[in-house]
Amino acid sequence: MNTSRRGIFAKTTMLVGASALVLAVSATDALAEFSWDQLSGQSITVMMPEHPVTDGVRVVLDQFEADTGIDVNLQTMAEDLYFDRMEVALRGSGDTSQMDVYFLPMDSTAYTQHTNGLVHSLQGFIDSADLTASDYNLDDIPAGFLDSTKYDVGGSWEYHGIPASFETYILFANMDHVNQYLDGNLPTTMAGLIAAAQEVQEESGGAVAGAVLRGVRSDTLIDTITGFVNNSVGAADRSAPYNVWFDGDWSKPKMNDPDIVRGLTNYAELMKAGPINIQAMDWPEASQFFMAGGAAFFIDASLFAPGFENPDESLIAGKIGYSVIPIDNDEGQPYSAHWQWGFGIPQNAAAPEAGWLFIQYMSNTANATAIGKLHGGAPRLSTWADPEYASSFPQAYVDAVAAAMPNSQTSVVQRAGWSEFALRIVDVIQDIYGGADPAEAGAAAQADFEKMLAN
Repeated sequence: MNTSRRGIFAKTTMLVGASALVLAVSATDALAEFSWDQLSGQSITVMMPEHPVTDGVRVVLDQFEADTGIDVNLQTMAEDLYFDRMEVALRGSGDTSQMDVYFLPMDSTAYTQHTNGLVHSLQGFIDSADLTASDYNLDDIPAGFLDSTKYDVGGSWEYHGIPASFETYILFANMDHVNQYLDGNLPTTMAGLIAAAQEVQEESGGAVAGAVLRGVRSDTLIDTITGFVNNSVGAADRSAPYNVWFDGDWSKPKMNDPDIVRGLTNYAELMKAGPINIQAMDWPEASQFFMAGGAAFFIDASLFAPGFENPDESLIAGKIGYSVIPIDNDEGQPYSAHWQWGFGIPQNAAAPEAGWLFIQYMSNTANATAIGKLHGGAPRLSTWADPEYASSFPQAYVDAVAAAMPNSQTSVVQRAGWSEFALRIVDVIQDIYGGADPAEAGAAAQADFEKMLAN
């Protein structure tokens, strides 16, 4: 998540009631033969922002300390203070960091920290039968989720973070408008969605926007945009470090690729069916507009759902339809992108092994499910198939997110200075929105990418 979007969680607190605060599942019950108490007597410092995942960690913490014998100093602070404190703590005041585990933004922040030698590889812990329980199933976490902090270390790609929560990009629909103007039919293709948005705009005489999106000129839109483009590109390789924008080499940008151009055009076409001030809208304005009933459709972060379903805040609570981004690829499958928070360990942590036991415990199958009830973004596939977890949320939301997860890929591009390239991608959308020919806009961006890479 980019800087201007760090506050999403603060605005989307999940209303799942006291039942979400379940007792933590003891890891010793899950797998008695694993020595969870092998580091008993050690102490670790964990640093996190105030966040629904942090609330879940608090619920689980006493059981973790009982099972492991590890004492945890949990330091929390407001999210706007956390990023500065995190960077200071990573560097420490001597030979060791001021923390042993921290809440890791699994984006360019993590990549920059890695390139500066500040993030500990987790691969050795994961590969150790002594330090990792045999039932800690990483295959239960989609490969695209793990990919965002998998970095090249001497020719070997190693994990540096474990996902704790995620947002993927899905379609929200105001079903009152869909029923009134579209006979209750939710579009399943992108072409159908664009046509439906235009129809709502026209049939309502402009009283209802066909769609609302983030339309401001900012590199922070790149996560949502990547979801659109992945949906148009389909099954092509989108893995680290190049993501969807380069053809396996930094010297080979793909901004003139027809599928990429179509994905960017889809975004611009939905903007055209939006409110007249859409170019002034970032996520707070766009989400509030949708929550007030101003638009039929909205494509953005899945974690907006809790706020939208809160009747104390939303005029459309209980009236929302959810689906994957309507399909626009040859495979006929849903593709999207995502942004994540995770757990990481500083390179110079005083107690990295104990830190790994903490991360493993908080992200195992049982506790990922328990903590996930508080935020609606549990990163394990099995969690979304768990009836107890699913019952905390609208079933259509569960179905949409679960369908998006397997083919979702991180929006992270592992390259210094990526924000400049991201802004150039946003400008392609702005140009098409303003009337430019899509192919010409893509070709112009391709030429600019080549110049930027040369420099």
